[in-house]
Amino acid sequence: MALQESRDDAVLVARAARGSEQAFRELYRAYVRPVYWLAHALLGNPSDAEDVTQETFLVAWRKIPDLELRGESLLPWLATVCRFQAANRIRIQRRDREHAGASADDTLPSTVDVEQQVIGAQLADRILREVAGLSALDRDIFRLCAADGYAYQAAADELGVSHAVVRNRLSRIRTRLRTVVEETS
Repeated sequence: MALQESRDDAVLVARAARGSEQAFRELYRAYVRPVYWLAHALLGNPSDAEDVTQETFLVAWRKIPDLELRGESLLPWLATVCRFQAANRIRIQRRDREHAGASADDTLPSTVDVEQQVIGAQLADRILREVAGLSALDRDIFRLCAADGYAYQAAADELGVSHAVVRNRLSRIRTRLRTVVEETS
């Protein structure tokens, strides 16, 4: 399968809205990792992050027929759905603890920190802008390695470049994104 120059989310969303499981799988593969890491950042627990990630894509599958994509990427909409799912999970866990008479669990916040959610949304937006500003090759390397989980050599083979090119460029991309995260913190 040849790598497309850029994935057209609008086409995939339209196909998924008509019931194409293949199109939805492509969207899932493209965005499952960023959604997971956002959920993990909001919840701080790998198990809850996995659950919220799956809930996010279940909501997406149900709502995609009525979705009108407003930009080039589905990720901002998925990030919003993820934040709502995470907030719901925190609320349910808090309610369950209160009804069970359990003492407050230090690993979960007692309230939803709106400021932290805004910071999380701003961070996601900054990262998306930073990735959008990369060269086409760097965006492809980032997508394949960071989002799709390709090994360096597999990404190199897919893109027709050397292992060293993928390794070096991905290292620079990660450093650039780490700087964005540190500036936002």
